Amino acid sequence: MIKNNTAAKRGRPAKSGRDSSQTKQALVQSGVEYFTEFGFASSGIDLILKKVSVPKGSFYHYFASKEAFGIAVIEEYSRYFAKKLDIHLLNENNKPLMRIANFANDAKDGMARYNFKRGCLIGNLEQEVTLLPESHRLQLLTTFADWQQKIAHCLDLAQQDNAIPASLDCKALASFFWMGWEGAIAKSKLRKDLTPIDIFIDTFLQLIAK
Repeated sequence: MIKNNTAAKRGRPAKSGRDSSQTKQALVQSGVEYFTEFGFASSGIDLILKKVSVPKGSFYHYFASKEAFGIAVIEEYSRYFAKKLDIHLLNENNKPLMRIANFANDAKDGMARYNFKRGCLIGNLEQEVTLLPESHRLQLLTTFADWQQKIAHCLDLAQQDNAIPASLDCKALASFFWMGWEGAIAKSKLRKDLTPIDIFIDTFLQLIAK
């Protein structure tokens, strides 16, 4: 396993036909796939480097440390997932609560596609947070805050549409949503079926709907 190191740009860039920025992005994308499945804290990065055809000695040409690499991976996944949320939650062709249901169905399709080996990278890292650098914990909090804001906005629209009671606190509901969602994702990985996600989404929507 590569240890944290503050030195930057050590080693030589990989001779892969890609330029440096393309190789760095390929490493980050490979990291997203690997850490989503296997976690971060106890993992080395040899397999990530091998998949992208980057020699082990070239790692520090692209990242100052494994900690910096982890931040880049979290940021990449956060951007990817935020776009996925926006596709559904900002879709004006559907009612707000249907947008949330459609997001859940999309996530279910992804889990089944990868045979329940991958879940939510952010949720996975949250479970091993005591083993992560402080910078990772702060980045996870920032990510959850962004996702919660997106769900809260969708719930606000549902209130304006008179689909949920005006008395409900949409910010608190959004926080509750993500706590339940991450638990449902983890349980679905454990069971290798989608029932926990179905139970959570159906119950959540039934509880808040008028």
